[in-house]
Amino acid sequence: MSLFTRLMYFNCVVEHGSISKASRQFDVQPSSISRQLAALENDLGVRLLDRTTRNVGLTEAGQTFYQYAKRIVSEFDEAREAVSDLHHNPRGQLKVSTTVGFGESKILPLLPLFRKQYPDIDVAIELTERVVDMIEENVDIAIRSGHLPDSNLIAKKLMNNDFILCASPGYLSHRGTPEHIDDLAIHDCILYGYKGWHDWFVMNSKPVKLDVNGYMTVDSVNGQKQLILHGGGIALIPFWAVEKELASSTLVQVLDKHTFSPCEQLTATYAIYQHRHLVSSKIRAFLDFLSGHF
Repeated sequence: MSLFTRLMYFNCVVEHGSISKASRQFDVQPSSISRQLAALENDLGVRLLDRTTRNVGLTEAGQTFYQYAKRIVSEFDEAREAVSDLHHNPRGQLKVSTTVGFGESKILPLLPLFRKQYPDIDVAIELTERVVDMIEENVDIAIRSGHLPDSNLIAKKLMNNDFILCASPGYLSHRGTPEHIDDLAIHDCILYGYKGWHDWFVMNSKPVKLDVNGYMTVDSVNGQKQLILHGGGIALIPFWAVEKELASSTLVQVLDKHTFSPCEQLTATYAIYQHRHLVSSKIRAFLDFLSGHF
């Protein structure tokens, strides 16, 4: 039996003046209440209660102890109410780390709406391509592409990356539109500088590495997009990064009958969070919010 339960029994007996009344309050046998009170007195090494056949009274030590016990239980109840309120009304600072491209293209535009729904959550967002240590850096949610690196983390899929080849109409008008994947060897190709994602693969029954003229390497998705928008060549880029530009025809997809990837497997973007028995309400609120938009 926990010490806190003994304190609640003790307070109840004092306030009702009877062990039998306290037993009805907790729906336990009077003998169980008596044993726990005896154990409490034994732990403290002092008698707290004077018991008679008809009622229970406090000793001098019991009167002093009751003042503290009442305060402890009261503060615990207040703490429980505060935590319950926090659960139903998420608040506090939420630290999110996200890749630069996905963060700028997909996460940042959603944050004003999230703010309207959860005004008591303050979002601190970091845009970076580095792999953060979530525990060491106190990160609540990391948004990353690729595979889950640690079994202590949970990955919630947001969307497939769906890498495509695209270029500006001006570039294609000047250099011609590639009709076959072998044509890429004579085009200006912009490579992604992210570690392990430098190459271009066509995803047939097994990945086949392509021979491309990678004349420039850029370590951000938006950097690649700016280059191709200004006629810099052809880039292998996630569909989500250029969706609006394709719709407005400021960029054009090429070789659209093939599936491509910058590494030897197809990839997706995930929201990663620590494995916990109870996920805090602010983290759950953000995850649910993302689920509703991806």
